[in-house]
Formats: sequence, structure tokens, C-alpha cells
Amino acid sequence: MNSSEDVRFDRRGVVVEFDTHCKAPQSWYQSNKTRPEKMQPWYHVLVHDSNQITYAAQTSLVADGSGQPVDHPLVEVFFAEFTGQAYVRNDRAWPA
Repeated sequence: MNSSEDVRFDRRGVVVEFDTHCKAPQSWYQSNKTRPEKMQPWYHVLVHDSNQITYAAQTSLVADGSGQPVDHPLVEVFFAEFTGQAYVRNDRAWPA
């Protein structure tokens, strides 16, 4: 998995898992100020230099071409290694 950038909030991260459409509760979606289209892929992203995990729509993300690793405490939980180009995902499933 390559790292990504959230263009609206100017932050980097790495995708851990994706959903084919928004699976967040309606109350969460309504509280989201940007409300991207729900019927598109949505991604669970570990945010660089934080403990934060975000749920972002595909239209909110762009590829991060920096080639730099993401600093997040859960990176080692979900990835076997960083090749310098991309993360290699392990077999650990995203919690339900």
C-alpha cells in the first residue's frame, strides 16, 4: 500500500483498509462537514505524526509521492515492512 495525502486537511497517512462505500453511521456522516459522496470507496487511514485514524472518501485522497514512511503507532500492527516505495500489508484484519 502506498501512502496517501488528504488534500482537504493537508496531512499524510497510509491506507490500512477500504470499504466499497461509506459504512459509517448516518449520524457520523451528517456530522462530517464535507460530506463526500457515500457511494464511492472509503479508506481507513493511519495519519502521519499522530495517533489518529481517519475515515476518508476516495475523492479526498491523492497519492503521496514523497517516498517517506508514515510515523504512526499502528503501522507495525498492520504492515510487515516499508520498502521505501510502499508498505507491505500483513494478514492482520482491520477490527470490525
